[in-house]
Amino acid sequence: MFRKLTFALLTLFLLVACGSATTATTATIKLTDGLNRLVTLPGPAQRIVSLAPSNTEILFATGAGAQVVGRDTLSDYPAAAKSVADIGGSIGNFNLEAIVALHPDLVLAGEINAPELVASLQHLGLTVYFLKNPITLTDMYANLETVGSLTGRSAQAAALVSSLEARVAAVDAKVATTTSRPLVYYELDGTDPSKPYTTGPGTFIDQLITRAGGTDFGARLKDQWPQISLEQLVVGNPSIVILGDSAYGVTPASFASRPAMDQLAAVNTQQVYPFDDDDLVSRPGPRLVDGLEALEKLIHPELFK
Repeated sequence: MFRKLTFALLTLFLLVACGSATTATTATIKLTDGLNRLVTLPGPAQRIVSLAPSNTEILFATGAGAQVVGRDTLSDYPAAAKSVADIGGSIGNFNLEAIVALHPDLVLAGEINAPELVASLQHLGLTVYFLKNPITLTDMYANLETVGSLTGRSAQAAALVSSLEARVAAVDAKVATTTSRPLVYYELDGTDPSKPYTTGPGTFIDQLITRAGGTDFGARLKDQWPQISLEQLVVGNPSIVILGDSAYGVTPASFASRPAMDQLAAVNTQQVYPFDDDDLVSRPGPRLVDGLEALEKLIHPELFK
């Protein structure tokens, strides 16, 4: 009887030990980041410092907001992010002492951050993961899943991706019902009204305009962020103008008052629209789908009647 009891207890001990070892192994997180570095965490990060607004949005959107202990100055969404400690960075000047003082187990960097900053933080003994900007919506979904893995929020990230995919599929379905592909001029920066900047081929805005059922004016240009002349705009004659620089004071009226803009179809049909560029298409996070939906409504309002 004693031998049987001893054997049973030994078996139980081995099972518990193996189970503990398995759990420890499973908890270790190893992922290669956007700088091609293998980043290892002993478990899901619980004290996170975000160095980019898009990363902050992703953290909160995937349910890890309560794990964020520091964020860059420009991280202003969602509203709850504003209550997190500000560690600087509005013009690239981060307070490294403040970051270290927060004792983060993960610093989440993005392409807005210089690789030299990543190196400096590593030198201070911090674990840094560099999240590369997505090129497509599929890449953006992958970023959400990566952050979910780093923070122990994989289930929430997967649910978010599914909901975003469904919304994009709804956009695709609507666009598929029309053959109209109006020419869309998207203005990024009209600080110099005679030589405004637009978005070129392969950019996220170019892709979103195309997916929303438009033809991007800048897709025919060579550069990704080209500066054009008003003469080019007149020759192209877009039927829709979207002012991504409206937050900086550019209005449909001020745009129409530029030389020769009264020749544009968009101006004559009053299809010049202000647009929330910073919140909807310039931050590579989940709100890109909000931007896609907003663009579709501007480009194809007839599909929503």
